[in-house]
Amino acid sequence: MKRILVLLGPNLNMVGIREKGVYGTETAETIEAEIVAFAADNGYEAEVYQSNHEGDLIDKIHASRLEFDGAVINAGALTHYSYALRDAIASVDIPYVEVHMSNIHAREEFRHHSVIAPVCAGQIAGFGKHSYFLGVTALKDLM
Repeated sequence: MKRILVLLGPNLNMVGIREKGVYGTETAETIEAEIVAFAADNGYEAEVYQSNHEGDLIDKIHASRLEFDGAVINAGALTHYSYALRDAIASVDIPYVEVHMSNIHAREEFRHHSVIAPVCAGQIAGFGKHSYFLGVTALKDLM
């Protein structure tokens, strides 16, 4: 069975609590359970990992090369400025799909640019929790 990692960055543990107009009211825990169930329904074993610490995310990316066949990443605000995350993703030989619940291109100007997009297979944004399901689906042909 293919194993996939769903990597969530800073503040994504607060989904359902923060900025409900942007992220909705469904909790992070509920969405994570739905992602794992969706992956299982599609023949994958999924692990969801969330951290508010850039170094922890980098360590998980490095480990992903040995533990997973592909990954979905929502790096949160780190998407827009973390060259360290970009370099970590570039250093592993598994496909990464970048996802965002909100449409980052319709939000504040600083959110319009992703420094990790060039090292990911693609980017999905603006479909709420369904962005994760689309990301898992996109991995199918990449793994």
